[in-house]
Amino acid sequence: MTQFKLNINDKTHEVDVDPDMPLLWVIRDIVGLTGTKYGCGIAQCGACTIHLNGKAVRSCVIPVSSIKDDQITTIEGLSKNGDHPLQLAWDKEDVPQCGYCQAGQIMAAAELLKEIPRPTNDDINVAMTNICRCGTYKRIKKAIKMAAEGGKS
Repeated sequence: MTQFKLNINDKTHEVDVDPDMPLLWVIRDIVGLTGTKYGCGIAQCGACTIHLNGKAVRSCVIPVSSIKDDQITTIEGLSKNGDHPLQLAWDKEDVPQCGYCQAGQIMAAAELLKEIPRPTNDDINVAMTNICRCGTYKRIKKAIKMAAEGGKS
């Protein structure tokens, strides 16, 4: 076991874990932030998407030992009151069906909107590689467009 100091959602967390433990499990099981989900464990589905220094990454394959002075943001840290434009659009468009992938979808979409504030359908198709088993892709795209337009559908 090794001690690590992590900055998650602007709070410092000291954890004593195996250096090879994936960041996902540190976030969920050690720190207790369970909004980030486990899906596949091989960085394919995107359920575990978080922001690492502002970039969307899949936390299931990142060993905690690779985190130094990095800023980690989970779905719980995206907004204080669940009022990020994407979270509001997700709710208004009734995007989730089962909801399992939605935190990762929102985190991926947040980086997209930061990089491309007014994305085209092609921009969305390229950037949104997270998998939704329920197939709510049309609603996801509509919610991203709504958030980009300031909440107007």
